[in-house]
Amino acid sequence: MRDGARATGLWSGPIRVFRKLSEAAGFDVVESITASAQPGGRTVRSVYEHLRDEILSDLRSAGPVDIVLLMMHGAMAAEDYDDCEGDVLTRIREIAPCATIGVELDPHSHLTATMARQASLIVTGKEYPHTDFDERAAELFRACVRAARGEYRPVAAVVDTRMIGFYPTTASPMRNIVAELRAAERRPAVLSASIVHGFPWGDVADVGTRVLVYAHGDGELAARTASALARRLYGARAALKPICPDINASLDRVRELDGRAVLGDFADNPGGGASSDSTFFLQAMLERSFDKAVIGAFWDPLVAQVCAEAGVGARLNVSLGGRCGPSSGDPLNLNVEVLGVREDHGQSVFGARQPMGRSVWVRCRGVDIAICSIRTQVFTPDAFTGLGIELSDKRLIVVKSSNHYQAGFRAHADHLWHVSSPGALSLDFAALPYTKRDANYFPRVDDPWAKHGEPEPVIYE
Repeated sequence: MRDGARATGLWSGPIRVFRKLSEAAGFDVVESITASAQPGGRTVRSVYEHLRDEILSDLRSAGPVDIVLLMMHGAMAAEDYDDCEGDVLTRIREIAPCATIGVELDPHSHLTATMARQASLIVTGKEYPHTDFDERAAELFRACVRAARGEYRPVAAVVDTRMIGFYPTTASPMRNIVAELRAAERRPAVLSASIVHGFPWGDVADVGTRVLVYAHGDGELAARTASALARRLYGARAALKPICPDINASLDRVRELDGRAVLGDFADNPGGGASSDSTFFLQAMLERSFDKAVIGAFWDPLVAQVCAEAGVGARLNVSLGGRCGPSSGDPLNLNVEVLGVREDHGQSVFGARQPMGRSVWVRCRGVDIAICSIRTQVFTPDAFTGLGIELSDKRLIVVKSSNHYQAGFRAHADHLWHVSSPGALSLDFAALPYTKRDANYFPRVDDPWAKHGEPEPVIYE
């Protein structure tokens, strides 16, 4: 897609910001493609190379450029490529050696030495849920313009905290740490401060949490600032360790509470690479005879097709979920009533739209179930209400999402928490079977700094 105004999905906002600000400043704008997919294993090599080479071809065709702006997730791995972003940036630098290259990353990225060397400036979103992508894009644009004019000379410092974790920013201590990031950026000559949370389920050497700071022409300032932030993060590591109740404990708690509970089925979040068709939670809800409840969205295109073709009002037997392997559980054989059909369903995502494809609403024994044909986590209530599911009368809402749902559902919840369920995304980071990074990290080791000392910042001029 070469029209940024038409880009859709979670990462489309920054593309529109780059275009809007560039045109307002009177720059000539040349756009290449945008492409995204839900994680779920390594990208096929030929697919990655085709997309990469199209971007590079567009850059060559544009002729000499002053600034290159990119929105990249930062944790893409393909067959034979552990660091796709670093590979793209290296090749862009070869084509445009004098250009200012600015990159916005999702905080759940792998910050590599190659990325830090090849980019002029990298910023990540500070918030999780990622509600500040557009704000960060505007900051990146302004900084890159000043760098291109010679007003800034960004020098980076990176500290590997030797931590792997999951860091929602809606509550302390991360809420306070984000405030400290912003305070650091108000200091003279500090251009940008980011915490790269890392993508814990990526098996690459650079998986983990890093601090990235840029200063104007002053590597020592960048290093001191990054080290101070790394110490703050490391000192809070025990408090940051996720502790989530399991399905049974969560459903017991819901029974005892008044009001509406919104629960995140953490391990079946397709945004982290899960299949979004695990049946563990729904099975427990049915066994406990929950009603006034809704769950979704199940990724099951076949069931969506069968129910859509049967039509609203049909009653039929279906085999739902459990199709993608052991982490999906067993298929559930259900007798359902079809109550809603949308051929081209979608949901709001931080000011954009996330497609869900042909989707249906079915009901089984008092539980409303949303089923989609395009695998995606649930971000906002219209994933349900867009199918006709009324939420005002629900006491229990279960969403297949790890944390992004908080932004959309918190206002609708009397109680909200993440649930540690069986599935693809384990919260036991100490036990993840990494094959490419060393084992000296928290929480596998309680105090990894004790063995080798506080990590030294690496400076990139």
